[in-house]
Amino acid sequence: MRLRAALMTIATVSLLSAGTAAAQAPAPARPAAAPPPATQAKAPASAPCANPDALGIGRVVQIDTTGGPGFGFEHFKQLDFLRDKEVVLTFDDGPWPVNTPAVLKALADECTTGIFFAIGKHATYHPEILKQVAAAGHTVGAHTWSHANLNRKGMTPEQAKEEIEKGFSAVRWALGTAPAPFFRFPALQHPPAAVTYLGERNIAIFSCDIDSFDFKAKNGEQVVNTLMTKLEKQGKGILLMHDFKKQTADALPTLLRRLKAGGYKVVAMKPKAPVQTLAQYDEALVKDAKLPTVSTRPVSSVVQTISE
Repeated sequence: MRLRAALMTIATVSLLSAGTAAAQAPAPARPAAAPPPATQAKAPASAPCANPDALGIGRVVQIDTTGGPGFGFEHFKQLDFLRDKEVVLTFDDGPWPVNTPAVLKALADECTTGIFFAIGKHATYHPEILKQVAAAGHTVGAHTWSHANLNRKGMTPEQAKEEIEKGFSAVRWALGTAPAPFFRFPALQHPPAAVTYLGERNIAIFSCDIDSFDFKAKNGEQVVNTLMTKLEKQGKGILLMHDFKKQTADALPTLLRRLKAGGYKVVAMKPKAPVQTLAQYDEALVKDAKLPTVSTRPVSSVVQTISE
């Protein structure tokens, strides 16, 4: 699929630093229901890596999402920024109990990082888990509100827009701060009108280079074998996995060790600026989903110990 002219703008991909991802941190306080204007979240301070043989992070690149650049050769060919034996780890469909925390632990054990494309509904179900993803230093983007196929028959441009925007608003609500302007279409279905819209919104679109097909895998071993076989043939790429799936959580420790043994390096992708969510969707999300609000009173005035 060819992007419209605005999408041909080459993203600024600049080397920032090498380092390691922060270990999983406790979830911060619950966010306010009506969030303030978007601001760039401060990156968590990197903790020393306790594993001397960790996979780590090879380099960090900053992405200028002006015009909605596309990444992943499955659909987008013009931004070939990965070097030989470099990979980007991406995870869809979370946050989800047990499996997402297991993925986070595996990444923390190897002091490395990934991009998490969260489903809006799942973010409202488990905001505390999504906060853990961000607190560990991973990049968080969006994957629509309900995982709807935006290319299905009968889906109108307005409905597709609502899926996109409500998804970002839900992720923002869960995090308490604006996520990255990074988006992945469910089932990698890219309707032209939605691609154009994302370009106008300055949101980067992610396809992939290598699909794990973990949702079809019988176990973690099959996930590892699928990814490594394809990767050894292609030499580099954006890997697509699902932190929603148990087999992916089971596969990740072995996969990361195999990447290290094979001489592969992980590239972290960070946005130059956060996404600017739209107020109408922020407000509609809280109203329609009946999300909880946050008391402005200090904890000490709400909860008092009267006996121990």
